[in-house]
Amino acid sequence: MDVTPDLSQNIIHTIYLTFAHNYILLAYLIGLGISVIMALRKPSRYATLLILGFAILAFSFEYDKHIIDGLRQQTINSLITVQQHNKVNKWTTALITDIAPLVLYIGGWVLLFIAMVSKNKQEN
Repeated sequence: MDVTPDLSQNIIHTIYLTFAHNYILLAYLIGLGISVIMALRKPSRYATLLILGFAILAFSFEYDKHIIDGLRQQTINSLITVQQHNKVNKWTTALITDIAPLVLYIGGWVLLFIAMVSKNKQEN
């Protein structure tokens, strides 16, 4: 197979953009993978909290990037069918686009923090 210079450049560019778009998710997934291996080798509260923390952070990343807009629109379309309800629209938008991402992100990091504190107390 003959790869032309422009195709080669496009492949490199695509790989770079894919990494640039998902490097945070990649870090969370590596942490999740390591946590799963730790939990399988030696189950502990520490490993379980790490798994939950990294899983929530990975979901939070995907939620922010890909889920919010569709979920918000689908929910508003389901709740508001006949007439416009500004209060429902406002609260639905606030919950889905502002509150849920913040709770997921903070919740994931809090679980990782609790895991580290529990590991430290376990060693002392």
